[in-house]
Amino acid sequence: MAALTGRDVTAELRTSTGVQQRASARREPRWLTQTLRAGTDAALVLLAFALAYWLRYRLELGGDVLPGFSQPFDFFLGKALLLVVISVIIFHLRGLYRLPRWTSFLDEAQTVVSGSTTAMAIVILYSFLQRFYPSRLIFIYAWLLMIALLLTKRLAVRFGRQLLWRRGIGVDRVLVVGAGRAGQRLLQYIYNQPQLGYRVAGLADDVPLDDDWGIATERRVERPEYLGRLADIGEIVDRHEIDEVMIALPPTEHNAVAHVIATCRERGIPFMFVPDLFEMALDRVRINEVAGLALIEVKDARISGWNYAVKRAMDVVIATTVLTLAAPLMLLIAIAIKLDSPGPILFGQERVGKNGRRFTLYKFRSMCKDAEEKKAELLAAASPKDGLLFKLKDDPRVTRVGRILRRTSLDELPQFFNVLVGEMSVVGPRPQVPSEVAAYEDWHYQRLMVTPGLTGLWQVNGRSNLTFDEMVKLDLYYAEHWSPWLDIKLILRTIPAVLLGRGAY
Repeated sequence: MAALTGRDVTAELRTSTGVQQRASARREPRWLTQTLRAGTDAALVLLAFALAYWLRYRLELGGDVLPGFSQPFDFFLGKALLLVVISVIIFHLRGLYRLPRWTSFLDEAQTVVSGSTTAMAIVILYSFLQRFYPSRLIFIYAWLLMIALLLTKRLAVRFGRQLLWRRGIGVDRVLVVGAGRAGQRLLQYIYNQPQLGYRVAGLADDVPLDDDWGIATERRVERPEYLGRLADIGEIVDRHEIDEVMIALPPTEHNAVAHVIATCRERGIPFMFVPDLFEMALDRVRINEVAGLALIEVKDARISGWNYAVKRAMDVVIATTVLTLAAPLMLLIAIAIKLDSPGPILFGQERVGKNGRRFTLYKFRSMCKDAEEKKAELLAAASPKDGLLFKLKDDPRVTRVGRILRRTSLDELPQFFNVLVGEMSVVGPRPQVPSEVAAYEDWHYQRLMVTPGLTGLWQVNGRSNLTFDEMVKLDLYYAEHWSPWLDIKLILRTIPAVLLGRGAY
């Protein structure tokens, strides 16, 4: 091993010092940002308590304040400061100040509401134990106002941040490592979501890109710059001032993934990586210990017991409400279908439901009446990306009214009758026809353990743009992580997906 000269040692120290300084510079803004978020939240909680005092004791909202019972704000200041401290601590413990930028507003709002409720409950309990008996309404007002102020602040921050990001201000430069299928999906997502504040600096892979290599987006074909090989990741990160690294290498490239991760950690750069199928399954197991032996239990991909009872009750309430409110619209759609083309108003098709039971799924007819006869001819002529998800973007069988119904998903309104009788759920896996189920691989059958639904994770994550394997993975994740809140969140997220017509045809 050759000895290092003084100049070599000096250069090495400069390089190391430069890397450490850059890492420290990257960490400081995040620490300052989190402190600023916590500080503004603390100010808003205190403001909420002050407004609650003003409403109760100045405006006397909730009833007259009897003479002699009025208290100065200083009387409540200790409780207000206690609420501030407890709220910030709870928000911090629940990760509210470390949420990734793609976190939805609904998820953030859930954390704010639950954290605020917990903090206020602690303050009320403490006040009760202290025999603190002023007007109770001030605590209720403060609780409602702090939630309103904190959520308003987050909406304003989201709007302003996305406005700046869309104009390229304050965006993070992202390096995608891996040009395979996973890397292409990541690039496509980043290009299609400029409001996330990411800008693709380039791509790194051991295989250089062809001249015609590109990523098809909603607007145009993007051609990310090829920045170099995996062995040069450190140099690439420094030279191109990379802010974040996304690793999308094949499962066999464990050594390369470890090298990239080590490089990112050395430079203090945030990184994420796409796990392989085995790693994807790690959240589906429970690890127990018996007599010093580790036993792995795989979670069941089904919704049963009380969970099923709650889900079924939600389905009945939602289906009844929708069918009642949408009855006039459904009548207009029926008239339009009848006037547009010959054939029945409803289209019934055999589908495979929970545990392989077959049922008839109903939709408003969106195709010509001999559509099924023409399917074999079109299937032979077309080359869909996935045979288990046969859909044509420009299907000649679709009628004029049918094209509107499909784009807005109004053709699926009759399926709420399927929900009402228990053949379907509002949220669940997409029900498929028997011929598609016959082509399943063994692991695909797990999705049949759950009642099929009108919408699901597949609906809000690409709809027709997902491959079948990706859809099954989302279905299994949904079944293993089901909760009433997850259903509500997916229903709310489906609304913009339907209104924008993402992936629907």
